[in-house]
Amino acid sequence: MANEEGTTSASSTFRPEITRRLPDLRGGPLGGQPDTANESGNKLIVGQDIVLNGQITACDQLVVEGRVEAALENSQSIEISETGFFKGSAVIEEATISGNFEGNLTVRGELTVKATGRIQGEIRYGKLCIESGGQIIGTVEALPGGNVASVTPAAVGEDG
Repeated sequence: MANEEGTTSASSTFRPEITRRLPDLRGGPLGGQPDTANESGNKLIVGQDIVLNGQITACDQLVVEGRVEAALENSQSIEISETGFFKGSAVIEEATISGNFEGNLTVRGELTVKATGRIQGEIRYGKLCIESGGQIIGTVEALPGGNVASVTPAAVGEDG
């Protein structure tokens, strides 16, 4: 019983040290490792349950996990995840499509359509890479000076 009293009195004077969370500052040492892939620009992530409508400009990287209905201009890249849906127009440097895109898409650099990707509309590209299972429906045009389209061996076997 004496031990219990000693323990009780010790626990009543015990003061836990509360650590304070420091703010995450972009590019600072407290924010962890800097994001070198996005160090020089702006990145917009539209989460899985988000719906975004409007015009998007000067966005270096757009990641679509939810639904976007917009005009995308003056941007570097778009990535549409398997759960993502983009409807509208986009004029960009690079695109990776794993989800759905509907509308007008102009990619000055490389357009990559993953196996789960589907593009419907008017598509213009500099370089094209389509994985087996990827779909492009609509008008497709190579931009002047672009590279020859490439497909995976499984897709070639389906054509011949």
